[in-house]
Amino acid sequence: MTYLIGDFYEVRAFQSTVQEIVHEGGPAAEQPLIKACVGVIIKNPFAGQYVHDLSPLTDPSAALGTELGRRATALLGGREVEGYGKGGIAGVAGEQDHVVACITTVFGNAFRDAVGGGKAWISSTTKTAAAGTAIDIPLAFKDEVYVRSHYDAIPFQVPDGPRADELLICAAVSTGGRIHERVGGMTVAEFRASAS
Repeated sequence: MTYLIGDFYEVRAFQSTVQEIVHEGGPAAEQPLIKACVGVIIKNPFAGQYVHDLSPLTDPSAALGTELGRRATALLGGREVEGYGKGGIAGVAGEQDHVVACITTVFGNAFRDAVGGGKAWISSTTKTAAAGTAIDIPLAFKDEVYVRSHYDAIPFQVPDGPRADELLICAAVSTGGRIHERVGGMTVAEFRASAS
């Protein structure tokens, strides 16, 4: 039996990770920072071949954005999403652009909707690598990328993926800025006051 997201992406597995950070050496935070990432391992239909038109990966990718956004948000335990990011790894028989094709604006708009909105572009990172390779998914404030307190990342790794003919597509969320952030720049409160 084949498990599909949408009518196109053949899923082998999902994997998730959650970090709950209480402090970074200073005083404990009033509310721990929660960062979560969900990855899905899908079959790469273009593995082992060069294909100029990657729209078959891009066009249905709203389904990926919705599913990963829903799953990632659920990992925050009811807390609101403040930061987000995306990325992924192509297995070694694929290309970096195969991942990029899955996480363009089509994916991003659906992901924003699934996590409760967002006005800022979604930070991302992609690469081609062997199964078990780690990747740091970047995070930034969901409504204004220049809010420095939310510049962050969450490490993610799937020990048995992506296999050579697979893609690992990731979506990450956070409940706030870095614990003990104190390097200045625009704050969330300043952004919200200027936007109102």
